[in-house]
Amino acid sequence: MIIFNHSHRFRHCVLYSVLAGAMLVSQPAAAVESMDDPMLPQLSAPVSRFKEFTNRASEVALQAMSMIGIRYKMGGNSPETGLDCSGLVRHVFKQAWGTVLPRTAEEISRAGEQVDRHELRPGDLVFFNTLRRSFSHVGIYLGNNKFIHSPSAGGQVRIEDMDVAYWKARFNGARRINEPESSN
Repeated sequence: MIIFNHSHRFRHCVLYSVLAGAMLVSQPAAAVESMDDPMLPQLSAPVSRFKEFTNRASEVALQAMSMIGIRYKMGGNSPETGLDCSGLVRHVFKQAWGTVLPRTAEEISRAGEQVDRHELRPGDLVFFNTLRRSFSHVGIYLGNNKFIHSPSAGGQVRIEDMDVAYWKARFNGARRINEPESSN
């Protein structure tokens, strides 16, 4: 049995807020595509890639947000029984993109490509030293220095600010997982 401290209305408001934010981000790209400008051929490929990334990152963010309130369980792999930090990340990427990631935060820290903190985008993975060893905790970056994670025993999946002193001091790095190419 899953117990949620958050009402369904709250969860829906959060999901709609993320979706609205993603739509706002993608509007400038749509506006650029509709301009009658001689630079358009040079801009269209980067704009198209940006829109595609935004849409894919939104899938990851929305899937992650749907997990808010799921209880923490050490070694947990499913929302029904509880999730640990890497279980959350694995579940979200499997549901959003069909991507299977390694089991532990440390193993996941070697997947994808390294990203500098100032280059973080929604959907990137953020890693922290919470057990006196590097890459012992992982979460999913949502934007505006916020990330979602499954914290620890007694906790639930929640959103936190990376600028809080605890997280800022323990930040280890970030990775970007690229969605597998479509076979179509």
